[in-house]
Amino acid sequence: MAKDVEGNSGIPTCDDYFEAIQSRKRLPSSLQESLTAAFAQIPVSSFPEVPGGKVIEIQSDATILDAVQILSRNKILAAPVRNAEAGSSTNWKGRYLGIIDYSAVILWVLENAELAAFALSAGSATAAALGTAAVGGLGALAIGATSPVAVAGLTLAASGAALAGGIATEKSVGRDAATAADHMGEQFYKLLLQEEPFKSTTVKSVVEMYRWAPFLPVAVDSYMLTVLLLLSKYRLRNVPVIDVDKFYIKNFITQSAVVRGLKQCKGRDWFDCIAARPLSDLGLPFMSYDEVISIQSDDLILEGFKRMKDNRIGGLPVVEDSNRKIVGSLCIQDIRFLLLKPELFSGFRELTVMNFIKAIETTCPDSGTQLPTCTPDTCLGSVIDSLASTSVHRIYVVNGDEVIGVVTLRDVISCFIYEPPGYLEEFFRSAIKDMVAS
Repeated sequence: MAKDVEGNSGIPTCDDYFEAIQSRKRLPSSLQESLTAAFAQIPVSSFPEVPGGKVIEIQSDATILDAVQILSRNKILAAPVRNAEAGSSTNWKGRYLGIIDYSAVILWVLENAELAAFALSAGSATAAALGTAAVGGLGALAIGATSPVAVAGLTLAASGAALAGGIATEKSVGRDAATAADHMGEQFYKLLLQEEPFKSTTVKSVVEMYRWAPFLPVAVDSYMLTVLLLLSKYRLRNVPVIDVDKFYIKNFITQSAVVRGLKQCKGRDWFDCIAARPLSDLGLPFMSYDEVISIQSDDLILEGFKRMKDNRIGGLPVVEDSNRKIVGSLCIQDIRFLLLKPELFSGFRELTVMNFIKAIETTCPDSGTQLPTCTPDTCLGSVIDSLASTSVHRIYVVNGDEVIGVVTLRDVISCFIYEPPGYLEEFFRSAIKDMVAS
């Protein structure tokens, strides 16, 4: 079960998860100790740098549209957010606010789109304005946002929904719900990215609303075991590497990059010894059959994305019938197709998961919506090859055509290490105190 590291909200540790891994591994303890000791001696500075050698940063006062363009242009899914108000301060504390994740941006936009759709359906600026409070409440219930922080974040969205209703009225396209829904697809970017208050919403506000990825850096002279533990036990998707003396981010290590690095170790005795083992020999999949979170093919696509958001996971298997027959997969990045394809977005509130997947396969054959599967007898090396050579972050374990588990990037990393007693205690005492933004 996940819980926050003491005194540091937003940095989850998963002791139960990690303990389960250690208890199920069928590796000689001497091999585990030797491997963990080796990673504890490999300096972070030896890890390959990001493509181009420069970490892309996004200013906290940049607009959401600017952030999306920067992420898309550089073909990355996340970037550290630099606090524009920190100026030239030489103190790392407060210099960075967190990590902006493409998925968080898209979820934020979709939530605002849902609110705008309600307002458009009202049919007039007056009705939308009068119903602002109700729209905000409906929107909060629709997306499951009931915490004080989430509700506060919806205030801006609700006022934007009223404005959207006004635009629709002026153009005589908001007279009924059906027309409004159709128009949403055609006018998506105009309503949400070119009109106030959406176009002036900053990256800072989204980061504060979705604290999925805190800014938790390691120094250049740290060791890879620290990074691997943060990416596995502490469930971070990426770890910034900072040069404390020169005050800049030197590298940005992701789960995907680590797994690609492991693939390059093929041919080394320690790697081949573990990679040759079948998944079942490593206790994989770590989650039991009934713990795998899935989505039925005839459920609404919004329920799929909401389920990922609520459980803080990046993907779901799509199943049919009670026997969990797997017929597809859905990942959080797929949500972009709702926004990029007007024909999908116009009816997104009635769109089923399977119809969504079929529409993507038809209109975007190179979208990467493949269904990655393996069996319990598949060797770990084969799984690493698949994860390293594709853009997927998880592989579903099947028995016949039934899904019985999932193997993620995090699971793979966890196979190679354990945490020596008290190893990260000093790191959290010093690094978080001095370098992590509050």
